[in-house]
Amino acid sequence: MRDLPRQRPPRLDAILADAEQAGFAMSCEDRTGSLLATLAASKPGGRLLKLGTGAGAGAAWLTAGMDAGAHLTTVETDPAVQAIARRHLAADPRIEFVTADADAWLTGAGGPYDFAYVDCRPGKYHRLDDLLALLAPGALYVVDDMLPQATWPEDHQPRVDGFLERLPEVANFLATPMRWASGLVVAAKV
Repeated sequence: MRDLPRQRPPRLDAILADAEQAGFAMSCEDRTGSLLATLAASKPGGRLLKLGTGAGAGAAWLTAGMDAGAHLTTVETDPAVQAIARRHLAADPRIEFVTADADAWLTGAGGPYDFAYVDCRPGKYHRLDDLLALLAPGALYVVDDMLPQATWPEDHQPRVDGFLERLPEVANFLATPMRWASGLVVAAKV
């Protein structure tokens, strides 16, 4: 079985080329993206959240799975990196771009969301409870980069280990860690 996607979002190659030119090396890989599109498709008319827009690869995959009634809010602290995503995806009326620190954004954020893809530290390594409070029952929660990455700082592995150790103790949360793609956790709020 080949586990690479057969269809990629139409703007993805241009996003990745611009990300590479800008020196941004943290875009989600294709297998993760394909799973994001599939999971987004399971939330027709849903409110989706992405913390850590980056250059927009994850957002491109999410919108590839979203129906016309779904809405994606994507938050990024670095306006220069998010500008790549805006350049390629801003014409899609289903996307709301927020330029803000995700940590600060979580303080005033309103829910409920039906899906969250967290690709930054807030909502994953800290403030997980605050993020989960924004999710509706049955909402999906996805994180990637749980396996060592070339972009990790030297002190990052203990954060990942602590997050994975804490997962079974989080109330109303059913999580499945997966040693696949970049290392994923797919969870549901119950």
